[in-house]
Amino acid sequence: MITFLKANIASLIASVSDFLITVLLVQWCGTNVVTAAAAGTVTGGIINFFIGRHWVFQAGDEKAVRQLWKYALVWTGNLLLNTGGVYVLACQAGLHHTVSKVVASLLVAFLYNYPLQKNFVFSNNW
Repeated sequence: MITFLKANIASLIASVSDFLITVLLVQWCGTNVVTAAAAGTVTGGIINFFIGRHWVFQAGDEKAVRQLWKYALVWTGNLLLNTGGVYVLACQAGLHHTVSKVVASLLVAFLYNYPLQKNFVFSNNW
């Protein structure tokens, strides 16, 4: 349970960074919402890897390169799911880009990211 709570705190920190980048790029730079969502996801992904590796799963003793490859694989799916979710919700369903980003991110975080990070990326079983 502690690991799950720590993972959610790490996810929150990464998500805030992700959302800030997305909103700033859309509102201040006029960037397309899908491109901005992808940039935000990249930023959040980098932050989440380091927090997950060192604090959440305390897997700093493992080889970082091996974890990074596994994380990159999972993160690619995360990027596609988040960006696709924002596209569907914002561009097809007409929801506001912020609402779209929050809904897509929460669904992906709970149903995809946490299980794969715990059981694959930062696990010694693979």
